[in-house]
Amino acid sequence: MRVRTVTAIIALLIFLPILIIGGPILMYFSYILALIALKELLNMNKIRFISIPGIISALGLIIIMLPHDLGAWVAAVQLKGLIIMSFVILSYTVMSKNRFSFIDAAFCLMSVAYVGIGFMYLYETREAGLAFILFAFLVVWTTDTGAYLFGRAFGKHKLWPVISPNKTIEGFIGGVLCSLLVPLIMQFFVDFDINIWIMLLVTVILSMFGQLGDLVESGFKRHFGVKDSGKILPGHGGILDRFDSFMFVLPLLNILLLQN
Repeated sequence: MRVRTVTAIIALLIFLPILIIGGPILMYFSYILALIALKELLNMNKIRFISIPGIISALGLIIIMLPHDLGAWVAAVQLKGLIIMSFVILSYTVMSKNRFSFIDAAFCLMSVAYVGIGFMYLYETREAGLAFILFAFLVVWTTDTGAYLFGRAFGKHKLWPVISPNKTIEGFIGGVLCSLLVPLIMQFFVDFDINIWIMLLVTVILSMFGQLGDLVESGFKRHFGVKDSGKILPGHGGILDRFDSFMFVLPLLNILLLQN
């Protein structure tokens, strides 16, 4: 517990100032986190990061995370880049004589999309305003806390025991209910210029999908037989372990509220 607490404090002392400052420093930091997360995901499937598939995947990740405010050309580069990546990584299945299979190639492509989109929206959401990125983080943290407390106090019915034995339906509902405190409290300090009922509805959706994101990553780990995605955060595991919920919440927040 002491190691876990110290790690959390150090991580927050590094991450929160970067999040508040935003801009290029957050974008570069998001790239670093994404590359580490991609490495963790590939390693789960026994694909080395420093390998032809790993390097191709890293290049694809860099392309998919290009900032949209650079211009209209970004979307075209992302589409063409991912098409070329698909051709190259599929060609490698032939070069490797199927030691690297079609399934491995599909895993790499999906990993790039999953990690890249999630971390791209980390800095894209910050560009929309500090209040929105804080809203997303508070929803996730409040949901996690509420799910834990309600699960401990009232949990009797398992939510998805095959994937995550400790999670309960009561905890899931409690997490959603607690997340509603975030917009109700933030409205007194921040003018989102969005109807409070819409904010509450979006909060429910984000809370539910944040918990689903956590289950998805738990499913990865259970499938590949690993306890944590990595060891970079002592007591907490890897980057994927800490950002699994955000990789669902941040894109959804942008789709539901921030994009016309």
